[in-house]
Amino acid sequence: MRTFPGGFHPHDHKERSKGQAIRCLPVPAQVVLPMVQHIGVPCVPTVKKGDAVCLGQVVGTPDPENPRRFVSARVHASVSGEVVAVEPRPHPFGSPVLSVVLQNDGQDTWVDGLLDETDPGGLDAAAIKDRIQAAGIVGMGGAAFPTHVKLSPPPDKPIDTVILNGAECEPYLTCDYRLMLEQAEEIVEGLQLIARTVDAKHLYIGIEANKRDAADVLRRAAEGTGIAVELCRVKYPQGAEKQLIVALTGRRVPAVGLPLEVGVVVHNVATALAIRQAACSNRPLVDRVLTVAGDGVKRPANLRVRLGTPIRHVLDDARPRDGVRKIVLGGPMMGLAQHRTDVPVIKGTSGVLALRAAPTHTWRACISCGRCVDACPMNLLPNEISIACEARDVDAIAATTILDCFECGGCAYVCPAKRPIVHWVKFGKAELAKRRAEQQARQAAG
Repeated sequence: MRTFPGGFHPHDHKERSKGQAIRCLPVPAQVVLPMVQHIGVPCVPTVKKGDAVCLGQVVGTPDPENPRRFVSARVHASVSGEVVAVEPRPHPFGSPVLSVVLQNDGQDTWVDGLLDETDPGGLDAAAIKDRIQAAGIVGMGGAAFPTHVKLSPPPDKPIDTVILNGAECEPYLTCDYRLMLEQAEEIVEGLQLIARTVDAKHLYIGIEANKRDAADVLRRAAEGTGIAVELCRVKYPQGAEKQLIVALTGRRVPAVGLPLEVGVVVHNVATALAIRQAACSNRPLVDRVLTVAGDGVKRPANLRVRLGTPIRHVLDDARPRDGVRKIVLGGPMMGLAQHRTDVPVIKGTSGVLALRAAPTHTWRACISCGRCVDACPMNLLPNEISIACEARDVDAIAATTILDCFECGGCAYVCPAKRPIVHWVKFGKAELAKRRAEQQARQAAG
């Protein structure tokens, strides 16, 4: 079975939500749309307080004054109604972010010209990318990198392989699994559109072996297309793009490199579905499917949720239990814990977890057991990296391979000393970024 070196298998906790078909969450009375829902240049609002907006209307666009504005993604109104505020609001990343607040009029009046079905067969690669960019699509597996950028490799980096990521290796999350079961044909069409955009000949869909029924459905949908639907060993983090590339192609992405270095582009199955919708009907990204789960809710579910919906609204639908100690957006391994429930669902929100069994630990010094080294899917030395970061020795941090770490959390999970290794890594990366900024400032001044 396809796999990669390293990794481990935590309990997946998927049994309560995997059987729940996708249903639409009732739309809230008010949505909050941050201008940062992607990696790259933040958007600037295109509306002001008091404006009337339609569903699907652009309310945020890449800053035209920023020379790197290509690496950004538009924000669209997820309801029709009135702009009641344009101001900083709480954000899942922690700090307040400039946001457009919309009061829902309950009419869902779409912008004229959207949702008109067209045959994507007549679209060339440039037209497909234009529609993806216009729709504000980003990677929906959690990274939220603008999709049109990912599909625009430099001329000297041709892409011959496209991989759809259906591994969904994070515990609790089952939204991609349900999408593969319920919308397999559209996902396959999205993959074919991606392949046409980059002129790739080798197409894969990678799925963990605990989702054999989804693999069977996708194989039937892909029959005659040349798409290979491959089962991968159930192991975390099988869904990380570099690990999935190794598992399916044997190619290894260079250190601090991107998949395009080895002729590969990787997209999430939900992203492929959004691409199909944009190409076929000009539908912008105004909602997404997510999983609400954990022992802190009575009714786990897979929900289609409008972007900007407060997570309080999501949790209320799932009937929260008493004694919830932690709320996490995303999965428990790489997700972000939240200290308030008025933060909104954004494009990269794959899950809302409410956890009662969230123990706290007292960590201690590294005991040099090597378990983190065995678990690291990037073949790094997390013990040495964390020790350098803990000492706040920037020179020592710079001498490590810290920038190869994608913070999967495996090292901290297996550590018997309960060391907060990922937290130290985040700190170390921030210190290196601070040093680079200081050096650039000195060079500019000199």
